[in-house]
Amino acid sequence: MATADEVGGGGAGVGAGDQVRRAKTAALFLAAVALPCLVLYRAAVSPAGLFLRPAALPAPPRGDVDPVNSEDARLERVLRAAAMANNTVILTTLNSAWAEPGSVVDVFLESFRIGDDTRWLLDHLVMVSLDLTAHRRCLQIHRHCFALTTDDGFDFSGEKNFMTDGYLKMMWRRIDFLGHVLAKGYSFIFTDTDIVWFRNPLPHLHHDGDFQIACDHFTGDPDDLSNSPNGGFAYVRSTSATAAFYRYWYAARERHPGLHDQDVLNLIKRDAYVARLGVRIRFLSTDLFAGLCEHGRNLSTVCTMHANCCVGLRRKVDDLGLMLQDWRRFMATPGSDRHSVTWSVPRNCSMKKLGR
Repeated sequence: MATADEVGGGGAGVGAGDQVRRAKTAALFLAAVALPCLVLYRAAVSPAGLFLRPAALPAPPRGDVDPVNSEDARLERVLRAAAMANNTVILTTLNSAWAEPGSVVDVFLESFRIGDDTRWLLDHLVMVSLDLTAHRRCLQIHRHCFALTTDDGFDFSGEKNFMTDGYLKMMWRRIDFLGHVLAKGYSFIFTDTDIVWFRNPLPHLHHDGDFQIACDHFTGDPDDLSNSPNGGFAYVRSTSATAAFYRYWYAARERHPGLHDQDVLNLIKRDAYVARLGVRIRFLSTDLFAGLCEHGRNLSTVCTMHANCCVGLRRKVDDLGLMLQDWRRFMATPGSDRHSVTWSVPRNCSMKKLGR
């Protein structure tokens, strides 16, 4: 049996061992706590960290967008809502100058309402706004509106005079956008907003043309590449070839700086690459798809009328208004006498003002 001293000594030995074990346990505990904290700390401050505390979440990089509300997703929703059964939409572009009350857009929409078999086409029209003011006005007056972002923050609001830098940027942004619509699988009729619609043009389009475009001057042959195209009105069928054609057209602006889309189209329409794509280009008669540059006198056949060959917003608005008056006069005239009704335009958009 151990003596008290032995017990005491033994007790003292046990106490020291306990202290050592307690110290080790405490050290292990501290290490167990400290190591995860260190990992969390390093992750919180390291870009490659595996975990970030909510308070340390960085703002998304500028290029990151919400996929549900991205421009592409918004565009898809608008196109799907406006598309006809064959995935065709009608598109026009709008900036603040043309969107003001009493300006171009009001005449444009009114023509659909009073035209022959045109009112229903408004259900398939998408207005593409180039600035916030135009988009707000669109939301007040129309069902299908899409706000298009601009390149490098360029301001597309206000009147853009022909061939100015702002005008050229706006025209090329349009070509880029239309190519994107084709790539998404939607065919389209593009119409400038300074065009009035008097008849449904769909029955008068060529059945065998992938790319059909109006003319400033028409030779009489829809296949003649010598026709002078006008990009204000076009029908384009969505195919891989037409999407590639629009990409080629848009890229060609860099080879021909300072030119607008129509002039560049005139330069590339005979290119070997366009021929290899197999896109059939057909030109639309100015008797049916008319403009102030050239039109037939017969209101019994005309589908659309364009305020082309006209510089100045006020002049356009005035002559577009006269076109509506001519149409109302034509429709109010008994059928047997309608042949006597002719255009009263151009009046404000005199060709003399253009040096013609």
